Amino acid sequence: MKKILIIDDEVNVALLLSKFLARNGFDVTTASNGSIGLEYLKNGDFNLVLCDFRLEDTDGREMLRNIKSQYPKTGVIIITGYSDIKMAVELIKMGAYDYITKPLYPDEILNTINKAIETHYALVEAKNEPEIQEKTSRDVRRQNFNGEFVVGASRPSRELLRQIELVAPTNYSVIITGESGTGKESVAKNIHLSSPRYNQPFIAMDCGSLTKELAASEFFGHEKGSFTGALYTKIGHFEMANGGTLFLDEVGNLSYEIQAALLRTVQERKVKRIGSTKEISLDVRIIIATNENLLDAIQKGRFREDLYHRFNEFSIYIPPLRERGGDIMLLADHFLKIANQELGRNVTSFSPEVIECFMNYRWQGNIREMKNVVRRATLLTEGNEITMKALPLEISNYKMPVYDYAYQPAEPVEAKEGRHDLKNAALEAEYETILKVLREVNFNKTKAAEILNIDRKTLYNKMKAINVK
Repeated sequence: MKKILIIDDEVNVALLLSKFLARNGFDVTTASNGSIGLEYLKNGDFNLVLCDFRLEDTDGREMLRNIKSQYPKTGVIIITGYSDIKMAVELIKMGAYDYITKPLYPDEILNTINKAIETHYALVEAKNEPEIQEKTSRDVRRQNFNGEFVVGASRPSRELLRQIELVAPTNYSVIITGESGTGKESVAKNIHLSSPRYNQPFIAMDCGSLTKELAASEFFGHEKGSFTGALYTKIGHFEMANGGTLFLDEVGNLSYEIQAALLRTVQERKVKRIGSTKEISLDVRIIIATNENLLDAIQKGRFREDLYHRFNEFSIYIPPLRERGGDIMLLADHFLKIANQELGRNVTSFSPEVIECFMNYRWQGNIREMKNVVRRATLLTEGNEITMKALPLEISNYKMPVYDYAYQPAEPVEAKEGRHDLKNAALEAEYETILKVLREVNFNKTKAAEILNIDRKTLYNKMKAINVK
């Protein structure tokens, strides 16, 4: 049984965390301050320490220094508040495995702990054999990869994995595109984990939530007193990610002024905090994600073309879940396993009716929607099998539209004026060809567009014109 030491002076937090981890098979000990925690470490062989950054008698930096010097085989995860994240990143550089932020979420905690223990065990076992160590480290990171991003059985998923493996060892900037909920951040994380930067910070930034006023400070940081409200020195996300990977989500939402400042930073690989004259050199890999067409945004004057080309050294498209039918139940089983761990349940399967429903449903919210549906169903299920009554009504009552399988004109062809007109005849022949190809590829739009030798946008427009979804 893996042994974990929790060091936290908030008794209620330590108690709840201890009970949760005990239910998940860990031998847990709690300490209310740093001194007690170090005493426990002397008397016990712990696999992992969860240490709050702010303790009544010390702080996370001092605790990490003591633990790593005296117990190098023991992994350390820092528990921190949002305001301490920049310090948590520094602690990772000092040897902490990772950090988790308050409020604490059970599935995040469990995933982070499992990875930390797997990684430490593998690396310690192989520490005197460099070749074995590298192979083991690579295998462990592959386990981490599969833990967050399920390697699907469908052809689109295999192609996605091939592209990740191709670009990960390089320093190329990457643009990840796809619909909302397809797992763009998960792909970015796994590019990072599969790269030589895997043991450096991965910093994610949601550009869609940034105001114009805060964006510069969040990206580049600021010095204390550099503007009204700057009560302390702040490290920006570029600086926090130095040596590792910076992931910018929904980058198309940034203002044109911030894009100009970003271009300079990306070109020169240097950053200057607001209010400072000192330039800081950067070694950062940049991965961006968007669910909008940046080329269209360039044409409309909303996105800088020069910045786009700086980012677009390699691009990855994530297909929607409805085009990855072979992955649907793999993902459902994966999320069921996570939900069981989180909720302390033992739900083992889905009923045949649920499986058929999942395979027919369009999953407009993609992987994110499926994860939420499975978590909810696991919570509502009393036995060991998820049935239709545990599903939301919009899924259990979903019926596939008739026009997914056959084109039905809004009016009979005979009723149309000029039905023998060559233009109408050509259009009808075009529509029949589109429908024939769509049926042959089981309505896989990407494949259909390739066969028809048109782009996806053109195909969607033509499908809309004939009421095919």
